[in-house]
Amino acid sequence: MDIRETFARNLRLARQEKGLSQEELAHLADIDRTYVSSLERCVYSPSIEVLDRLAKALNVEAADLIKRSDK
Repeated sequence: MDIRETFARNLRLARQEKGLSQEELAHLADIDRTYVSSLERCVYSPSIEVLDRLAKALNVEAADLIKRSDK
């Protein structure tokens, strides 16, 4: 699994664990909902600034969103 797939999986899981829709997360991170969808589908890679905003909106460390699982 490459870094973009890892990020997409972690983003989706973190969002779902918080009980947020893509639209709610987008609002909290001040980005477009379609961009959140594209990130979760591996269409785009986030900039470091967007990664930080998403992490803050999800109340997680940015590193948690790109950390590979041991599985």
